[in-house]
Amino acid sequence: MQTIAISIGDLNGVGIEIALKSHSEVKKLCNPIYCINKVMLDRASSLLKVSLPSDIQLYDVSGDFSINAGKVDALSGRYSYDSFMAGIKLCEEKKADGVVTMPIHKEAWMLAGLEYKGHTDLLRQHFDADAIMMLGCPEMFVALVTEHIPLRDVTKVVKYKMLKQFLLNLSRDIPKEKVAVLGLNPHAGDNGVLGHEDMRVLKAIKSANKQLGFEQFVGPIVPDVAFTPHFRKDFNYFVAMYHDQGLGPLKALHFDESVNISLNLPIVRTSVDHGTAFDIAYQGQAKTLSYINAVKSAIQLNTRKI
Repeated sequence: MQTIAISIGDLNGVGIEIALKSHSEVKKLCNPIYCINKVMLDRASSLLKVSLPSDIQLYDVSGDFSINAGKVDALSGRYSYDSFMAGIKLCEEKKADGVVTMPIHKEAWMLAGLEYKGHTDLLRQHFDADAIMMLGCPEMFVALVTEHIPLRDVTKVVKYKMLKQFLLNLSRDIPKEKVAVLGLNPHAGDNGVLGHEDMRVLKAIKSANKQLGFEQFVGPIVPDVAFTPHFRKDFNYFVAMYHDQGLGPLKALHFDESVNISLNLPIVRTSVDHGTAFDIAYQGQAKTLSYINAVKSAIQLNTRKI
């Protein structure tokens, strides 16, 4: 049975509730190690009014502060970072086969003086690797070419060489099946009528396919029809040029079950595909499906491609 490190996320949010709710089910799938110390775990379980499982295994992450449910807080932000780094360390030292992350709060990281915009950005810098953020579930996966950047900067970032390498990197971590690549502009540019940026996309697709030796990537697909039933019956994987282009449709269709997967890295990392949900923190209302799927995905990544 695989060992999976669990980064507990922002303790002011729903992550710890989800972890404790799901413990008995997760124990059937893997050997979970929770990156949190006993003091903070006791504090969280007391607020949740739940008893701790007798078989729970912890990896001590130092910290002692008040949990402020539903609040943005620098101390909780820093602790979520420390918990994540502990999970990475366990993977690097081969004491865990992967790390599953609960949600962090980006503003809390900023208040804690952390330079990273999120988990994937940290992984990218820590490993000096072009980590790919892919989200989804077995019905549909979406890989993001750009993530947390202003929309005005997308066309400056998505260049031919960058996109070609992105496609080649993605190909290594997913099955050898066709992938729909969305265009940048409405109507995928209409052959230059609505912008010339999609010609770069087309060039990158053709070049990547040539190097791969088969036509894995198809496009650029007109963005407003890419996620219709007509296309989804033929494609299970999609490449979106920017965050909301891909995640808006994904969350409309598969919000509860989707997971976040980091590809093109030396370790396995998956995550829930939702935020800290401060509005329902410590109220017993948090759903667990995304987390359970994230654990399953981490296990699958160690045995086969997602």
